[in-house]
Amino acid sequence: MDIGLRIKKLREQQKISQEELALKIFVSRQTVSNWETNKSCPDVKSLIILSNVFNVSLDSFIKEDIKEMREIVEKAAIKKFNMMSVVFLAELTAITVSAYPLAIIDGYTGIVIWLCLFAVTLYTAGKIESFKKKHDIQTYKEILAFIDGKQLTHDEAQQEIGKRNYQKIILALLASIIALVVGLIVIFVCQHLLF
Repeated sequence: MDIGLRIKKLREQQKISQEELALKIFVSRQTVSNWETNKSCPDVKSLIILSNVFNVSLDSFIKEDIKEMREIVEKAAIKKFNMMSVVFLAELTAITVSAYPLAIIDGYTGIVIWLCLFAVTLYTAGKIESFKKKHDIQTYKEILAFIDGKQLTHDEAQQEIGKRNYQKIILALLASIIALVVGLIVIFVCQHLLF
């Protein structure tokens, strides 16, 4: 990124030290040094203060770096989404595989453990759904494009938006089936424990 070089150039033009600049924007001298050597980037608040200190518009100050910063943020979001997906898959596998072994444990210990696993899995599913809503990715094609770091064309995006209603119906049916299976497992476990 060029932002570090711009910070250094503007600071030197105003003939102020890193320490003086750090005091003006409420950070450490080491932070300013890291910005100037591109070891880190200033956050939005610091960028606004820097643009005021250097008396330049924020737009002209960061314009060239916006695309690169956006790519960095998108890569981090993709990495987070991939990690959450792997965790969710592992949790689903764990609750599926552990249902019967935990059901045959005497007493309620197995049921409690399984219900805790189930609750954690539901929490992860909720986090994934929140992430998908935040990034406006709902359909399979939108998710794949997001993971690949690509944008859908306007026409493709409109087609995917049209599919969302059908997907909601399918998801509701799947949720009903899952609830039915979970209910049957709970009934089976309760009968097993009572008899």
